[in-house]
Amino acid sequence: MSSCQIEKRETDVAIIGGGPAGLAAAMAAYKAGVKVTIIERDFELGGILQQCIHNGFGLRYYKEELTGPEYAQRFINDIKNTNIEVLLDSMVIDLTPDKMITALNKNKGVLKIRAKAVILAMGCRERTRGAINVPGTRPAGVFSAGMAQRLINMEGLLPGKRIVILGSGDIGLIMARRLTLEGMKVLCVAEILPYCSGLVRNKVQCLDDYNIPLYLGHTITSIKGIRRVEGVTISQVDANWKPIEGTQKEFECDTVLFSVGLIPENEVSEKANIKLDKTNGPTVNEYLETNVPGIFASGNVLQVHDLVDWVTLEAENAGKNAAEYIKNIARCGKLITPIKTIPGENVGYVVPQRIEYLDDEKVVKFSFRPRSPARNVIVEFISNGEVFYKRKKKHVIPSEMLNLKVKLKTDQLGKNITINIRNREQAKEDT
Repeated sequence: MSSCQIEKRETDVAIIGGGPAGLAAAMAAYKAGVKVTIIERDFELGGILQQCIHNGFGLRYYKEELTGPEYAQRFINDIKNTNIEVLLDSMVIDLTPDKMITALNKNKGVLKIRAKAVILAMGCRERTRGAINVPGTRPAGVFSAGMAQRLINMEGLLPGKRIVILGSGDIGLIMARRLTLEGMKVLCVAEILPYCSGLVRNKVQCLDDYNIPLYLGHTITSIKGIRRVEGVTISQVDANWKPIEGTQKEFECDTVLFSVGLIPENEVSEKANIKLDKTNGPTVNEYLETNVPGIFASGNVLQVHDLVDWVTLEAENAGKNAAEYIKNIARCGKLITPIKTIPGENVGYVVPQRIEYLDDEKVVKFSFRPRSPARNVIVEFISNGEVFYKRKKKHVIPSEMLNLKVKLKTDQLGKNITINIRNREQAKEDT
């Protein structure tokens, strides 16, 4: 019998994931002067961007419009001009709190990588039909929108001819256009919410411009077919998302795509005893550091972003902070008890979830999303019962993340910071 060979390595910063977050974090850590290793399970760098051949990327970061592969390639080219170690075809199967990574590589076998700091950049995955319990038979022809995107853009395969899409997330909207351009017939997009859950520009450019119907407040109540999808029934739902009898609409189709949300990939994170938020992303402090010292998180593994530009900027901070952690650069004002951030009125979640260092004053970037669309609102930051920061917004929608840099002062803060998105008139009445 032959014994299994285990190859051992050491690095300063190990980055799990070679997508947009991993690439940006790697470059930032490298520029800070530390040894960097990227561990990527696919055969190439770039992550999900490689299959996103539509444009619209880079408007904020590069100040020009790029496709997904073009955006990724710019970082890949930068990586090639460094001595950053890249391990492709390497699946991370374990991460310990003391930052020991176990990965499987098809050529090298088992890898044990000891890191001084780790950045989680594994991205996210799509919710499936099983996650939302859509009734009906189980025929062929049911895909997630991302899988259909990969089939068309990377494999050169068409998923079907007549398509119904459930969910108006950005991937679903973009695929509605892509399928139409490839000669397929998109019969409709059904969305259980009373508003479109994707970006406004995607609704306009991908549905309205191609006369694809969008049924708001509707969901699929039955998928029909034995070997292949033969049709679906969609129904209107009430305020509790229950189908309303008598509102059924029938569509003859051979394919159903699901675009019903994304879930951060944090199975590896849990192995390291990293605490997760209700969003399934890690809880982090203002340095994007998890509850395990020296393990940081950025990108869609932390929170699902609407723009890759935000992913890049967040990941660059994580890379810089990880390098500073290794160099033992002092963080001023370690708090005995961290200040918790609390999502308040019409706020779904907040990142960071806690403030751990505050010496007199500092500027912290907060990211959060509204629960529902609203117009003429005020974003309020409240502590000790007082509003210490506010910002007017003409409108907010759940599909667009809010990013605000707020100055925090010790004399204004208590144990918690609550963030509200409130109607301006109501806010005036309460003051």
